[in-house]
Amino acid sequence: MAPILPHQQQLIRAIEPLTSCVVAFSGGVDSAVVAKAAHLALGKRALAVTGVSPSLASGELETACQVARSIGISHQTIETGELADAGYLANQPNRCWHCKTELYGTLRQMADRLGFQAIVNGANADDQNDFRPGLQAASEQQVVSPLADCGMTKAEVRQLAQAWNLEVWNKPATPCLSSRVVYGLEITPERLSRIDAAEAWLRDLGFSSVRVRCHHDEMARIEISPDQLSRLGEPNLRRSIIERLRELGFRYVTVDLEGFRSGSFQQLIGADELVRYGSSTTG
Repeated sequence: MAPILPHQQQLIRAIEPLTSCVVAFSGGVDSAVVAKAAHLALGKRALAVTGVSPSLASGELETACQVARSIGISHQTIETGELADAGYLANQPNRCWHCKTELYGTLRQMADRLGFQAIVNGANADDQNDFRPGLQAASEQQVVSPLADCGMTKAEVRQLAQAWNLEVWNKPATPCLSSRVVYGLEITPERLSRIDAAEAWLRDLGFSSVRVRCHHDEMARIEISPDQLSRLGEPNLRRSIIERLRELGFRYVTVDLEGFRSGSFQQLIGADELVRYGSSTTG
């Protein structure tokens, strides 16, 4: 029998009093652990729901469907309309607040229609110390964050996911495609599609932890795992990458020598903007 890990029973007990819940389910490790715990705690009274829009990267919906099947939790998808929100399209540092407000509002309507009581998400304890405008949207709409409530860090979430044999236990974070667009540059379906195609093509070439960041003047800044940077020195590969990204609509193709890192655009947020957005939007 597998050992019971710290927080395992605590997480299940934290969900049991909700009676029924809708899990905001991306298929990443955090929401997968919450979905598994919700399924154990509530059975058929737990429903995983994945929001679908042009900002969802290729392959992520298929992964979410597979993970939900492996857990055994009921799973549905729902269209979200963040691209109809001018505040979201403006792409200011609080963009995620607009996105999550749309997602949780749509989930609330669905929950009310189907008779589910609570909405739960996969925010963990580490998220509380980061710049996360979406957490304020969760707070405003009374979304429950059982991982954070149990004090579970990202490392502990991954440990529990591995113990539960969830195939995404070591899956890298895959935020929405809009996170690749530099703040202040308008979000458009065309830009998101271009970024998605570029990242998928680079992954097919064998690059891991890929980000194609879109800057002004349609400049692509490629981030890949540092141990793979040397491959880009191969002349034929370098030329093919340049040609392919230009075919997709990027005017300039650059490589970030620092390599892949999550949230690199946050380095561009000034102290005044952190106060402006952070104090009212990180929850």
